[in-house]
Amino acid sequence: MPLNCFGSRLAIATIAVSLALALPASAQFAPPSPRPVAPKATVPSPRAASCHNGASFDRFLADVKQQAAAAGVSQRAIAEASPYLVYDQGIVNRDRGQRVFGQLFTEFAGRMAAPYRMQNGQQHIKQYAAAFARAEKEYGVPPAVIAAFWGLESDFGANMGNLPTLKSLVSLAYDCRRSEMFVNETIAALKIIDRGDLHPDEMIGSWAGELGQTQFLPVHYVNYAVDYDGDGRRDLLHSGADVIGSTANYIANGLKWRRGEPWLEEIKVPPNLPWEKTDLTVREPRSTWAQSGVTYPDGRPLPSDNLPASVLLPMGRTGPAFMAYANFAAYTEWNNSLIYSTTAGYLASRIAGAPPMRKPAAPVAQLPFNELKQLQQLLVQAGFNVGKIDGVLGQQSRAAVKAMQIKYGLPADSWPTAELLARMRGSTAQAQPAGVVR
Repeated sequence: MPLNCFGSRLAIATIAVSLALALPASAQFAPPSPRPVAPKATVPSPRAASCHNGASFDRFLADVKQQAAAAGVSQRAIAEASPYLVYDQGIVNRDRGQRVFGQLFTEFAGRMAAPYRMQNGQQHIKQYAAAFARAEKEYGVPPAVIAAFWGLESDFGANMGNLPTLKSLVSLAYDCRRSEMFVNETIAALKIIDRGDLHPDEMIGSWAGELGQTQFLPVHYVNYAVDYDGDGRRDLLHSGADVIGSTANYIANGLKWRRGEPWLEEIKVPPNLPWEKTDLTVREPRSTWAQSGVTYPDGRPLPSDNLPASVLLPMGRTGPAFMAYANFAAYTEWNNSLIYSTTAGYLASRIAGAPPMRKPAAPVAQLPFNELKQLQQLLVQAGFNVGKIDGVLGQQSRAAVKAMQIKYGLPADSWPTAELLARMRGSTAQAQPAGVVR
């Protein structure tokens, strides 16, 4: 689930590889593996102690346990979890070494929203018809929206991760990069044990501590997991009904889903659209977009109403185009990667019956990795905050690109081009004093 509090959200590169192949139906609900033996403690990394006043891992862990007890966790639960609360430098190394990969939206969506995953989503909606109907009635979240996240996050339970959750959480808590966040997540995991939802040795998931078939962080598990099958436990690892109800609860109440409203629809944009308005921060009534020449892909007119919407161009004006509604904010909150969130919204629309998106009329040019990094460096020199200079087109980089496109009189569709890079290179060269060699 939603690793919305930090950018790694389910390490997309790993999922892209592990979910690339279609899985047979028999693999989608594999029985839980035998409970592992409690791991042995490993030597903590000295570098992590700097943000804990030099405290060793053991002293740090004792303090976390005290905080958990103060938050209401029983000593029984703490004792049950203790053999699993060990440090693993390998987890910290993964966190520090993770790379968000740059990829064209059409490539990513083509794989992750492939027909087999759409069909699996539709099959699961039929298989769990009662739970989906109940969730839609209680929370207002359509089955296709839940099924799309379920498919993307774990292929309906087939790929939930294979690392001990408590070890991952406490290792990241001791590390200084996001210590406070993961201390809170560790305490939440102890609460999950305390209320009887999961045993410590059942808590197996991703390296970042996410659990279950829609990959909930423990804090979200505590706050939004519900018992939908009536067995007295909130079990997001093994119960499809609990997965459905809990995911709907989080989307509705955590991400503020608007009942009865759309989320994402493919559109066709005219060649003379005011590109500076094509941004998630700009909302216009559908009637205004219709007057600007925006239609559905087959040429049908948009409804001439006042429903606010944004035009989303994940690959610029020559790539796919979407009408993003207020509910699309739930997707960007679930995962702030624009490629992931757009793919999730698109997959949900496909599960709900929408046709596949049109292919671009011509290949969309993408700047090579090194040139995109150079563009980010030039944007920083121009005064923009693009976040990390990593050769990946994130939201901050897109906003900076749009601003510079406007400055140079280029179509402001937020897509970096060779022309924009050339303009910025030229501008930088002109600004250098005579005799300076770059």
